[in-house]
Amino acid sequence: MKSQKGALFALASIPLIMTLGNSMLIPILPQISKELHVSAFQVSMIITVYGLIAIVMIPIAGYLSDRFGRKIIILPSLLITAAGGGICVAAAWFMEGISAYYVILAGRLLQGVGAAGAFPIVIPFIGDLFKDEKEASKGLGIIETANTFGKVVSPILGAYLGLLLWYAPFIAIPILCVISFGLVIFLVKKPKKQEQSSKKELKVFLSEIKDILKEKGRWLYAIFTIGGICMFVIFGVLFYLSEILESKYNLHGAVKGYVLAIPLALLCLASYGSGKIIGQNKTRMKWLGFSGMVLLGAAMLITGFSSEIYFMVGFLSLSGIGVGMVLPCMDALITNGIEKDSRGTITSLYSSMRFIGVTLGPSVVSLLMMGGHWLLFGTMASLGAIGGLLTFFAVTPEKEEEKGNTNKTNKTNKTNKADLFKPLVRQKAR
Repeated sequence: MKSQKGALFALASIPLIMTLGNSMLIPILPQISKELHVSAFQVSMIITVYGLIAIVMIPIAGYLSDRFGRKIIILPSLLITAAGGGICVAAAWFMEGISAYYVILAGRLLQGVGAAGAFPIVIPFIGDLFKDEKEASKGLGIIETANTFGKVVSPILGAYLGLLLWYAPFIAIPILCVISFGLVIFLVKKPKKQEQSSKKELKVFLSEIKDILKEKGRWLYAIFTIGGICMFVIFGVLFYLSEILESKYNLHGAVKGYVLAIPLALLCLASYGSGKIIGQNKTRMKWLGFSGMVLLGAAMLITGFSSEIYFMVGFLSLSGIGVGMVLPCMDALITNGIEKDSRGTITSLYSSMRFIGVTLGPSVVSLLMMGGHWLLFGTMASLGAIGGLLTFFAVTPEKEEEKGNTNKTNKTNKTNKADLFKPLVRQKAR
């Protein structure tokens, strides 16, 4: 039990660090723009390039983790992330202007590759470590809490580090990655089942993934979409709130960071509570996830009626609670509903959708802001409604499992009947 707690602590450090590695830069982007003499669009690419390369690399990392093991993919990924941070620091220290910018961009690209093989692999790893589904659900809740806690502290920490040195957040990431690397090496052991699993050929593996998506696609695609919606809304809204706090309410630096941390802190608490409540009850996961999407959509709709700061922060905090309720439920459904041999690849597709939401959220919101406050939050409320409908109608893992078991039974019966007729066929041949 102690070894499992130690492993959970080590694995929880990964989403925390990966979130810090990206989100800590958001409050200091204007500062980076001034230091490097680049435009607002160019400096935004420091965030975007990280997410784009991760989207491409995550499914590859998922397949490799299924074939060769989770730990053997996570460890080098942490070192790659650290190396990317080191390149960014070297560029900031030794170079200036546009030259430093392009090298930092290359470092961020490398960090995105490392991130693809780290946090997304943690979700199936938790499913491998805990045989009991209730414990696995609690573990996934803690992982989501660590991920969200990183989002809570990142704007505050990033703002404070930026006051010391504009590239201080780049320095912090390699140090944190090395710490996490040590924790994973010493505290995380390979699950015995995974050690004994056969290394399937790519063609066979892809065929099995195709069969899984064909059999369980209805609820899997729904969960992929729900995860993408949640991250799109939360990152888009944070971008909007950050802009409004600075331009309309003249809040800057750490003060702005503290305000941004309020909805994220509630999201963090909701994630932890949701993970503890759901246990191994898939029906409870579905309905808690549905309730979270309803709360998210309703909060977005009401926020559309006013841009007054206390009103907005209050209802955006409710939307944070909604997202916190949803994510551990989706994580648990997708982890418990897929066999271990294919879990890494399926959950990596889910993680890719979440990264798409993270990447698109700020850019799409920047366009929606031109149409006004109501258009933005009306769109967000519509997305919440779509997520709620998908949870209600399409997330039905129990029915899909029964269907899958029926298909397997039919296949077995057909095989058995064929075996019964084989002796008769042989006798006729004689």
